[in-house]
Amino acid sequence: MIHKWLQLASTPSVKAARERYGVAAQYARLDGTRDSDGPVRNDRLGEPEQAFIASRDGFYLASVSETGWPYVQYRGGPAGFLRVLDERTLGFANFRGNRQYVTTGNVAADDRVSLFLMDYPHQRRLKIFGRLQMVDEAADPKLVETVAVEGYAAVIEHAAIIRVEAFDWNCPQHITPRFTAEELEQVIAPAREEIEALRAENDRLRRSLSERGQPR
Repeated sequence: MIHKWLQLASTPSVKAARERYGVAAQYARLDGTRDSDGPVRNDRLGEPEQAFIASRDGFYLASVSETGWPYVQYRGGPAGFLRVLDERTLGFANFRGNRQYVTTGNVAADDRVSLFLMDYPHQRRLKIFGRLQMVDEAADPKLVETVAVEGYAAVIEHAAIIRVEAFDWNCPQHITPRFTAEELEQVIAPAREEIEALRAENDRLRRSLSERGQPR
């Protein structure tokens, strides 16, 4: 069965590198080398991928310029701001930033993009190949409303719609665990509650000892 992400990523030069380092055979059944007409997997988002995407508060987005230079930027917002519209489509509100419009310009010429979605605490990473289209509010106000984030103070310039071509779960090796303030709070909240309980118990015991030491 062909792994769609590997098929797209496995260019002739990539295959040549695998041959050189002795790993071509293990990928030949997955990247279409042996059977280019076989059944395809990893071309649409399943429940695990959709749940993972819905819980992210940011991702890295790569596009390629007309000069061939790659451009990577970080997109962030409240958890779930990257919406799963269906198993082949993602959307997010493209908020106004520094107004360089590098990604917007790049995808106007070449709509192919790559997304990296990271879960640092659990050392998980989801990679997505897709095609990105920026849709102005004037062109489709209902679509912009669909990807809007309620209560988030930011100006929306476009609805960014990504047609998913393929995805891959990456190896967790070498992902350094990191935690957001919210994630840290979830970890330390039980310890803080225990400390407060111990402090209260300590105060109670102090009062009890003090009362016992007083003359009747």
